[in-house]
Amino acid sequence: MKQVSVVTQGLWANPKAGEFIGADERQAPAGEGRRQMAQAINDLFKELRLIRSAWRQAWPDKETYQAAKVQWMQAFLDEGICSQGQIEFGMIRARKQVSDFIPSPGQFIEWCKPTPEMLGLPPLAAAHREACRNAHPGMAGQGNWSHDAVWHAAKECGFENLNQLDSTLSLKLFERNYTITVRRLLDGLPLQKMPQALPSRASGRITPEVGRKALEQLRASRLGGHANA
Repeated sequence: MKQVSVVTQGLWANPKAGEFIGADERQAPAGEGRRQMAQAINDLFKELRLIRSAWRQAWPDKETYQAAKVQWMQAFLDEGICSQGQIEFGMIRARKQVSDFIPSPGQFIEWCKPTPEMLGLPPLAAAHREACRNAHPGMAGQGNWSHDAVWHAAKECGFENLNQLDSTLSLKLFERNYTITVRRLLDGLPLQKMPQALPSRASGRITPEVGRKALEQLRASRLGGHANA
């Protein structure tokens, strides 16, 4: 497998391609995933140059531009940023920032991590309140969970922990597991399904008559057993 530095050779060889990584390098036997990441980095840098007018402050020459691509690609691989969808989340947030300058790789990586709200999930504070409320013993079987992700994160925390820890520690624990849960959603991994809620009332109605009939049946079965002994 080629080193990251090799992937970006010929970076400026074809200006018509927007200073993309050369076609020969894209054909290199470095694996489909790596080829796609190289292309994604090329596209990302082109977009960043369009929305950040002061990009030359970070990339004053071709050599610096080339080296930056190597560093960004390695940073993405190290942090598990490996899909176009994740990078697009980063660009959505980059466009909203009031700045003319290129962000650092670390800052952009943080932008690539979508907030729960961006995925249609409740924000952290609301999800934590929901988890603590439903984790209370008095809510057993009656909790109203807004999403499988909240249930999954609460289950990973441990319901007893959510009940017993003070609010600060409880929030930290839940935040960790909620973040992991969001990552699982992004990676297409399954979540633990929340159980079916127990009925608020028993389906059958217990009355004195029902009780007497049950007692009579029990007595009859015992008498029958003695008779056959």
